Amino acid sequence: MSRVRVTVGARLHVGFLNLSLAHSRLYGGIGLGLDEPRTVLTAAPADRIECDHAAARGYVERAVDRLGVSGAAVTVESALPRHAGLGSGTRLALAALRAVGRAHGLEPDVRELAPDLGRGGRSGVGVATFESGGFVIDAGHPTEQFTPDRPADGEWTVPRVTVRREIPEAWRFLVVVPDVDRGRSGEAEEESIRSVVEGADPGTADRIAGVVARRLLPAVAEGSHERFGAAIRSVGRLNGTWYAGEQGGVYRPPAGEIVAALHDDPACHGAGQSSWGPCVYAVTHADQVDAARAAGRAALDDAGVPGEVLIASGRNDGADVNPVAGGSVPRNR
Repeated sequence: MSRVRVTVGARLHVGFLNLSLAHSRLYGGIGLGLDEPRTVLTAAPADRIECDHAAARGYVERAVDRLGVSGAAVTVESALPRHAGLGSGTRLALAALRAVGRAHGLEPDVRELAPDLGRGGRSGVGVATFESGGFVIDAGHPTEQFTPDRPADGEWTVPRVTVRREIPEAWRFLVVVPDVDRGRSGEAEEESIRSVVEGADPGTADRIAGVVARRLLPAVAEGSHERFGAAIRSVGRLNGTWYAGEQGGVYRPPAGEIVAALHDDPACHGAGQSSWGPCVYAVTHADQVDAARAAGRAALDDAGVPGEVLIASGRNDGADVNPVAGGSVPRNR
């Protein structure tokens, strides 16, 4: 038994293939893994649970219970901003599960166990990019499985990946996180998404399917960041028409202002809102990172809000798990 460190980057969630009950499959997440910002935590075996990070402790408790181990001493070295659209909850949950397991010499299957931690119910993007990174599209769920009430944790399976592609090495992603109220989560998110599903226009899903088949996937295959950006912008805007009544527009304020500013900048392609926001992203290239970063700062200024701007590479690998030097520890007495 030893102390281990788990490191994983954020993810962007571009949107869903379908939110209408009129089609045979529901959801179908589209997104990709980033190298930055990161969730990093360490874990060592223990006879009880030791974790002073409020958001992580519940996941550690579930991991210890589900894996049948005695306990774990877990330290969160860095975490993504919560409810910002970067996948913070799934990253923290799966990192805790993987770290607790590996500290005890186990290899937990994060895909199988994610539902027990309350993750991976609608979109499989978070789990898939934790496993292996890349650009991914998942299969969603058969529509007949939709229920008015949220299933209990553990009563679903994570959607399988139907498409995974390597993100070209030269692509970069501008990430802008305005310092405003965080995106929806918990019961509020559940109520919103179910309201959207019950009233979603099925024609929007047909248009998204056309963009994915004729523009998005060819752009990935050709390695064109410009065409990829334009395609995911279309997917994001179409998704936003489903959410407009719930979030106050195609994009939630002030994300719409930031998206519009980035769309007009020649260094940025495919500006959009990740998940419920407020995170906004744009596709750029390694040769344009300085200009893209400046565009992100200018967009925040134009919107009149503070925030963080960073440039991230795509990540084509899953979470890193490494022993901590000198990290073998005795069990607590």
